[in-house]
Amino acid sequence: MANELKMAKAQSILTLHERGWSNRRIAKELGIHRDTVGRHLRLAREGGPPEGSAGSKPAKAPPGSEGQSDGGRSACAPFRQIIEAKREQGLTARRIYQDLVTEHGFASKYHSVRRFVRILEQTTPLPMRRMECSPGEQVQVDLGTGAPIIQADGRRRRCHVFRIVLSHSRKGYSEAIFRQTTDSLLQCLENAFWHFGGVTKTVVIDNPKTLVKHPDWYDPQLNPRLQLFAEHYGTVILPTKPYTPRHKGKIEKGIGYVKGNALSD
Repeated sequence: MANELKMAKAQSILTLHERGWSNRRIAKELGIHRDTVGRHLRLAREGGPPEGSAGSKPAKAPPGSEGQSDGGRSACAPFRQIIEAKREQGLTARRIYQDLVTEHGFASKYHSVRRFVRILEQTTPLPMRRMECSPGEQVQVDLGTGAPIIQADGRRRRCHVFRIVLSHSRKGYSEAIFRQTTDSLLQCLENAFWHFGGVTKTVVIDNPKTLVKHPDWYDPQLNPRLQLFAEHYGTVILPTKPYTPRHKGKIEKGIGYVKGNALSD
């Protein structure tokens, strides 16, 4: 079902809730509906199946939205605010349709949603917002190809640059590594935490294969060792959306500043 989440994202919901985040804020951060957040929190408290699962009744749709056009009016019109919110999360028309069916009892066809989304795209383009963070809330991580390192024997060796930036203050930490292994990247993260003197609530990372086993817009699959690392330090790992660099815009340009000159060993 569309509202079933993988373990990493379900754990992120619980961790962010324990930090005092509201359901709406958790949903916006993780790219899911806040009703889904509520179901997983109730599941954690009560141990029963979440609403919307097999055997439970779907939520009632708003009055007048039982899949009828109402004199030429789109069946999606009563759900306009919900659809616009999901578009701002980057969801596709197919995903929006699935969520409307499972979470709001939408009774019309997918093509109705697709047409409605196309109309919204023509009349209300998605806004670009500057997202600011509170101190200690978020850090962003990126990786790039570094300048050659001149070793003691005079030979030049290409390296990788690990760059991490605090989203509030823009304070950064950089480290050169020769291999992007799981051990080396986790060590870089730990070194950065020691450098900053603490751990942020969330860590926005890129999608290196050694840390993110399966990048996905909705349910990324983390390396189990990374998940255990996050649980140990009490933080939440948030992989960026594939092919969407604006989700870590506070660091995307900064990685270039540490790549320009050769480093001496």
